[in-house]
Amino acid sequence: MKHIFTSTLAVIFFITLLSFPTLATVDTVATYSTVMQKEIKAVVITPTNYSESKDYPVVYLLHGYSGDYKAWLNQVPNLESYADQYGIIFVSPDGNYGSWYWDSPEDEDSKYETYVGKELVEFIDQKYSTIQSREGRAITGLSMGGHGALYLAFRHQETYGTAGSLSGGVDIGPFPENWEMKKYLGTKAENPERWEEYSVMYQSNRLIPNKLKLIISCGTEDFFYNVNVKLHEKLAYNNIPHTFMTGPGGHSWDYWRDAVQYQLLFFHNYFESQN
Repeated sequence: MKHIFTSTLAVIFFITLLSFPTLATVDTVATYSTVMQKEIKAVVITPTNYSESKDYPVVYLLHGYSGDYKAWLNQVPNLESYADQYGIIFVSPDGNYGSWYWDSPEDEDSKYETYVGKELVEFIDQKYSTIQSREGRAITGLSMGGHGALYLAFRHQETYGTAGSLSGGVDIGPFPENWEMKKYLGTKAENPERWEEYSVMYQSNRLIPNKLKLIISCGTEDFFYNVNVKLHEKLAYNNIPHTFMTGPGGHSWDYWRDAVQYQLLFFHNYFESQN
């Protein structure tokens, strides 16, 4: 009887293992930025069934101020299951704590627009089996990364087909003393035109209607809520189609974990519409 019981447990254990699919593959890759002459890390998540015989869409995830390339994976472990659910590759690069994803006019060693918008995209397309066109690329991020995602997408509509922002600092003008921005732009008092030029709010004038599919999310208790509403109203006034989602929530991972699910579905639907 003892041997029968032991064998039964072994069979149950084996069946249990089969019932849980293998998780997506998570890699930390070292990329090299020629423009900044340094190595930069990024997390790359590929679906469980990843195959070089298939081309996959890519979603770039940008972290916020004081974060790093591990932030998204650490805070949203479900990214692995989302990679499988939608058949996409996630790429989360390091934005150097507080770069705001600009090519800084003040700091020659901070060229993150070129790195994320060009060098990283080229690296991913060379190393992985991706859809190597704007129709297969999305970019989003939170807070500083929400600003960065829209800033890069607005300025590089030839690179990204769809973009989003989660609680993004989409108008930097009201925050001249915050988050080390003056380190990269100079002071607002001395460089008022530059502070407009490097803000998503004013980069929106570059948008070509119906070219870039946009989704913007922000919680009503967020300190960036008012600037997000302002961007939404400006896009609407200029007849730029976009999805604006809001609801209860502050500037926190609790809100971002929930809101990113809607953005990923939005991106998935866009990718599917390109087939």
